[in-house]
Amino acid sequence: MNVGDAVKPDMFVKGQKVDVTGITKGRGFQGVMKRWDFRGFGQTHGTHEYRRHPGAIGQRKTPGRVYPNKKMPGHYGVEKVTTQNITVVEVISDKGLLLVKGAVPGHENSIVYVKPSVKEALRASHKQ
Repeated sequence: MNVGDAVKPDMFVKGQKVDVTGITKGRGFQGVMKRWDFRGFGQTHGTHEYRRHPGAIGQRKTPGRVYPNKKMPGHYGVEKVTTQNITVVEVISDKGLLLVKGAVPGHENSIVYVKPSVKEALRASHKQ
């Protein structure tokens, strides 16, 4: 391809594996149950305002700090994510559509990047 060429879905064929990269939906500030899939505490008669909390986050005097990258509440979403090995279902070149089967990151009308699958290329090179 040369600079200025039109990029059309004709580059892909039906049944080809592709990787789709996009920015995920923003979910704002979320707790540990939604953000990290924590289980939470049992909701019995004795539990009071502690059902969706993370639990203990550190030790005692040694090391006396919370380790980096501890899973805690915070901003969730708006991250660059790549979904790998998605199958191309159909290519409609006259409308400029590329139909894929699987999860595509991002909200409606967001920009996504589609490229041939990296893992499929590796598998093909190992078979030779």
